[in-house]
Amino acid sequence: MRAAVVGIGVISKSHIVALRELGEEIVALCDTDVEKAEAAREAYGLDCPIYRDYLTMLDEIKPDTVHICTPHHLHADMVVEALSRNIHALCEKPLCIRKEDISRILEAEKASQARLGVVHQNRYNGANLFVKRLLAEHPIKCAHGEVVWRRDGEYYRSADWRGRWETEGGGVMINQALHTLDLLQWFAGFPDYLSASVSLLRRGEDIEVEDTAVAFFEGNIPFDIFATVASDSSYSVCIRINTEDGLRLTVLPHMVVTENEVLFSEEPRPTVNKASYGNGHRPLFEDFYSAIRDNRPFDLNGEEASRVVRLILGMYESGGKRIEI
Repeated sequence: MRAAVVGIGVISKSHIVALRELGEEIVALCDTDVEKAEAAREAYGLDCPIYRDYLTMLDEIKPDTVHICTPHHLHADMVVEALSRNIHALCEKPLCIRKEDISRILEAEKASQARLGVVHQNRYNGANLFVKRLLAEHPIKCAHGEVVWRRDGEYYRSADWRGRWETEGGGVMINQALHTLDLLQWFAGFPDYLSASVSLLRRGEDIEVEDTAVAFFEGNIPFDIFATVASDSSYSVCIRINTEDGLRLTVLPHMVVTENEVLFSEEPRPTVNKASYGNGHRPLFEDFYSAIRDNRPFDLNGEEASRVVRLILGMYESGGKRIEI
């Protein structure tokens, strides 16, 4: 298929490499920083035009698909514009950062002949797929997630949209911990109530959004999460699950263990980007393009991806109080 990539930042590398490996045709790159796009075109040996304006690109190139890799605040408009032209859109997380944009995106998706996919690539990691299958036989009782990372001033200064409510939409929850919270609700189901506290404890010189958050979710299956980017070091993301029949699971990026044995283990594959991104990008892209070609639904559509956004926006709204979602 004829694919265009909008936003030539860090994450676009994963998209460009996967598209080439899958044999899709990259027909355009788009970024307001033309020099950055030119450097990517040269680095990957592409033969395609470069655009500064994504609407001009969509109208002139008319790609089959557009990969949206831009800062968070641009996602909603770009998704809606692509779908309104019946161009398939694959959007990096988060789907959006404002509550009012959720309904706007879902309406555009419903009216379009094209498909929308959102990059929650951790659902495609081997350990998480193993757990999802395991829980079909061992019903989940409760769960806990932890994201303890370090993000310093250099990280936030690397792009002026980072660490700002208006452009990033939040801090550790909307960016780093979104995938873990998505997995928790994927395993345990969507909750009815939450209570949460978000704080700016150690990165106040660099950001205005939260660097630390804790939340408790109530529904058929309760779960909770602790997340911070204010640690002095980064540690492996971890999800802990207790099942109704007594299993105590610890889910790591490439391993699932109980207190007594290893249930699943895989060697991490080499990655073209940050190791923390995992190995799920390529299988997600492959599934998305396969869904288009086979004319079947893609599971990680707008409705599915909006669930974790609704939870995170609820956390920001909570202010320590128990609220209905």
